[in-house]
Amino acid sequence: MSRNFALLSALALSLAIPSWAGKTYTREEAINIALEKSSDVKSAEEDLKSASSQVTAGYGNAYPTIDLSATVTRIFGLDDVEKSTDLTDAAAQMAAGTDENGNPMANAYDQQVIGPAVDGLIYGMKSQGYRWQSSVGITATQILYAQGKVGTGIEIAKAYKRVSEVNLENKKAQVRYDVANAFDQLIYLDSAISIMYASKDMLQENLNFVEQSLKSGLATELDLIRVQLSMDQLNSKIASTEKKRILARNALLNTMGLEWESDVQFQGDLRDPAAGYTYPDTSMANVKKRRRELVMLEETENMKNLNIEIEEGGYKPTVVLLGGIKYANNKNDFFDWDAPKWDKLSKYVALNVTMNLFNGMKTRESVTQAKSSLRSTQIQKETAERGFRMQIESCANTLEDANSQIEIAKRQVDLAQKNYDLTNDAYKLGRETQLNLLTAENSLRTAKLDYMNSIVEWNKAYNALLQATGEY
Repeated sequence: MSRNFALLSALALSLAIPSWAGKTYTREEAINIALEKSSDVKSAEEDLKSASSQVTAGYGNAYPTIDLSATVTRIFGLDDVEKSTDLTDAAAQMAAGTDENGNPMANAYDQQVIGPAVDGLIYGMKSQGYRWQSSVGITATQILYAQGKVGTGIEIAKAYKRVSEVNLENKKAQVRYDVANAFDQLIYLDSAISIMYASKDMLQENLNFVEQSLKSGLATELDLIRVQLSMDQLNSKIASTEKKRILARNALLNTMGLEWESDVQFQGDLRDPAAGYTYPDTSMANVKKRRRELVMLEETENMKNLNIEIEEGGYKPTVVLLGGIKYANNKNDFFDWDAPKWDKLSKYVALNVTMNLFNGMKTRESVTQAKSSLRSTQIQKETAERGFRMQIESCANTLEDANSQIEIAKRQVDLAQKNYDLTNDAYKLGRETQLNLLTAENSLRTAKLDYMNSIVEWNKAYNALLQATGEY
């Protein structure tokens, strides 16, 4: 390999940093910042938190629920409820008098039993109409059997959590992929600018030679104009490429989630195709395990299967154990409360069994919809598998073409360099035209840029194949 070509290879694989550069980021620093600030990654992290919470909530459904309830009711249009002894007093009065036969009109039983009993009955009936009626109760509910909804629900929550975990990994991989490609593009533009400045130095030497030759009469004014035009065109290309570099730098900063900074720089290397990087594993059996999209679809398929079980549970009974304790207080005034007594509290334990007998075929249709949703996911997975095969084949072909283009670009640089050297030497001896020299210089610059581009394209192709096989 010639010295010029060796220098070009080094230039193509590294990003030079000017001595005046401000903040400098390496490739890994750029990726880490992008991962920290990416809105897609943050959203995926929140989705994972939600999914983890759903698993905990699913386990919570297996535990009993304890509810506290309190009710205060104000009923209008009622008089005060007072306890009276009217009938007991009447019996006592009657006992003091006699009938026509001289017998007491009421005996002791009437005074001590019948009177108080009827007074109590009347009071009990009237007490249902207190203006203020309040109650406080605690109820405990334990699901004993719910058609598998509790256990199956937990499994669905776990599957969704797994989907969220894989989705987070996928978002991070996409961020790394985007930053890497943007970084490689910036390397290309920086190196292209360096190549153009090196070409400008060569053209400046030619310009100096023509100016000296013009003074000595060995060159014409037309020769000078041609070199000046070439210099103007090269300056224009440099200016245009520098503008593209600014846009590429800002695009990378945007991908990283940072504000645009005029003095920020980036430092890193491209992969050297000659370093012998391991060819990605394209075995479909392994690709299926690594491709996160397939893993997510498989977990989704599992969720849809479990959902069918839940929907089919509509045909089965639900068994619930309930228990509770309640204190009721009915008074004429809100502030008047009786002290609760254990034997006066309402206490109960109940076993509740419910089973739907007919709901307008909602259960049957829900099962049908769940099965249809499962089949839709299965079709998506089958389609994705075929698409991955095509993607891998396409990326493999692109990488193979990129390897071929690098070899061609290498030869083009060598030939263009030899052509320029011979033409330049011949021109200085007056054996070659200036037009051919300018053409040779332009061909050399183009060959170097093409080689640079082939290196970048190889890196893009290698990244794309890594992504297609799930290794990125």
